[in-house]
Amino acid sequence: MPPTRTTTSYALLGLLAVRDWTTYELAKQVKRSLNWFWPRAERKLYDEPKRLVEQGLATSVRELTGQRGRTVYRITDDGRTALREWLGEPPAPRTIEFEGMVKVFFADAGTPEQLLATLERIEAEAAGRIAALAEMAATRPVPFARRAHLSAIGLRLQYEQEDAVLRWARWAREQVLRWNDTTDPGDWDALATLDELARVRR
Repeated sequence: MPPTRTTTSYALLGLLAVRDWTTYELAKQVKRSLNWFWPRAERKLYDEPKRLVEQGLATSVRELTGQRGRTVYRITDDGRTALREWLGEPPAPRTIEFEGMVKVFFADAGTPEQLLATLERIEAEAAGRIAALAEMAATRPVPFARRAHLSAIGLRLQYEQEDAVLRWARWAREQVLRWNDTTDPGDWDALATLDELARVRR
């Protein structure tokens, strides 16, 4: 049976194709970049490089820096081949985890104040993420300058997603303020909004 490889396996191979890393550096880089669209528990990030070594896709070298040891991982030729083959496969369908939307979806079991607080939290988080993305985009010199074109494409999508969430949260808050309760929107016309969405064609 072929070894099990996840998207996280290939994501770490992708990082190793950029340069050699320690597990600590890999985890830090994932948090800075991949975590925007592929969040993973840090523990998994420390386990995965060892599996890549076991499968012959990476090597590990123990180094001493002063009195402290560290393990540096490097991609192998087989690892580059596996990464290239994976890049040619169709991507899995997009998924999203958004607890705030789960709370919005079931808001009729709570109070208007709870719903408004959720929307305000979503708005604040989106604004904070936009600021963080702007800071990343402004970083000079550009980290890994030879990959700046890929960073620019990715950052643009992340910005537009966060901007959409920000605008939606502000719009939703304005609508909720017109409702009598989470179970009674009063004269607010939900069907008009649904009809507007039904007319959208891309």
